[in-house]
Amino acid sequence: MRDLLLAVVFFGVLPFALARPHWGLYLYSWISYMNPHRLAYGFAYSFPWAYLAALATLVGVLFSKEPKRMPWTREMTVLLLLALWWTFTTFFAFYPELAWSQWEKVMKIMAMIFITPLVINDRHKLRLLVWVIVLSLGFYGIKGGIFTIVHGGVYRVQGPMGSFIGGNNEIALALLMTIPLMRYLQLTEKHRLIRLGLTAAIVLTALAAIGSQSRGALVGAAVMATMFWWKSRNKFVTAILVVMAAGLIYLIMPAQWYERMQTIESYEEDASALGRINAWWTAYNVAKARITGGGFEMFQEPTFQVYAPEPDRVHDVHSVYFEQLGEHGFPALALWLLLGVLTWRTGSWVLRRVRKDPDKKWAADLAAMGQVTMMAYYAAGAFLGLSYFDLYYHVLMLVILAKVVLLQEERATQAVAAVRGKGNGRPATVQAS
Repeated sequence: MRDLLLAVVFFGVLPFALARPHWGLYLYSWISYMNPHRLAYGFAYSFPWAYLAALATLVGVLFSKEPKRMPWTREMTVLLLLALWWTFTTFFAFYPELAWSQWEKVMKIMAMIFITPLVINDRHKLRLLVWVIVLSLGFYGIKGGIFTIVHGGVYRVQGPMGSFIGGNNEIALALLMTIPLMRYLQLTEKHRLIRLGLTAAIVLTALAAIGSQSRGALVGAAVMATMFWWKSRNKFVTAILVVMAAGLIYLIMPAQWYERMQTIESYEEDASALGRINAWWTAYNVAKARITGGGFEMFQEPTFQVYAPEPDRVHDVHSVYFEQLGEHGFPALALWLLLGVLTWRTGSWVLRRVRKDPDKKWAADLAAMGQVTMMAYYAAGAFLGLSYFDLYYHVLMLVILAKVVLLQEERATQAVAAVRGKGNGRPATVQAS
């Protein structure tokens, strides 16, 4: 039944992507983030849904009559350079077969990221994209929050098996990154019932992230909660949300959760933590020896035998920073960090720009909550190897597009004012952008 329902929804929306490629992006994002096919049991489980959605979107981009213009911002240029560097380093990878397979996956993600600013070119489309992301991942947040309450936090919240967010650490990061986007929708939503629903979703999603029992999630949640309050324009309501979530966590989570979280302080006695540190040193040593790093999927046993301080302690890297450093060298890490810094500065520019204009608060809220999402990723991602996670790059696009769309609206307003000024026989007085 689930297979048929998924097929009906998917193939019902798919034709719209040919004429309106932004609908193809929505469809692709839904499949990529929610992974509804991983909740099915028949043919849908392994059917190439994302590939078809991406293909339909690309056809729509090439042949639809909708206006399409790539905003080549400084961030887009850095992202392109980063993708090209990833490609270059793959030619020198330690394990070519594994590296090229991973390169193909990453480049498919990057292709859809680059399509995003091409087809999302107004405020309405931008908001709909946020809704798609929130509904897709919020499903697991609400479900996981209820699961945690019902079972008293004894069992871990997991993502859909076989997906990018299948593990408890991965789903925790995705949920933490979703909460600020929920808050953005809540701040800009006019309907009271929807705002209340989003409030409940925020609290349940926070509880689900903690219910994953991921220690990295706890660190990320602490950083995110602080930024969440600082960046929100209604700090009193935000404080209430944070206190509600913290109160539920205190009341629900069992003693074994507290014991597990306390191991953060005694990492030198934890085998998993020591394995990560060994992998981080391995990444540094590879990058120091090779400007191109070891290539995608370099964290294999032979690599540790040569570059690790403890050759027999083989462990996944579990860090977005050291993943970039080890796989692609210092140039990749520099470009990757620069991309984040430039996007953050763009968000700050938007906040300064619209500070005194109540009609443009949507842009300020999106930029601010985008920055909070970035901080959640940077904090939790320090202990998780998801440096190619498409949600992070989509969030960067949201912040970048807040500025692009804002400037487009300002230019349109100026053009209308200029026409009216000519019609009245007097020059228009419009604030310069």
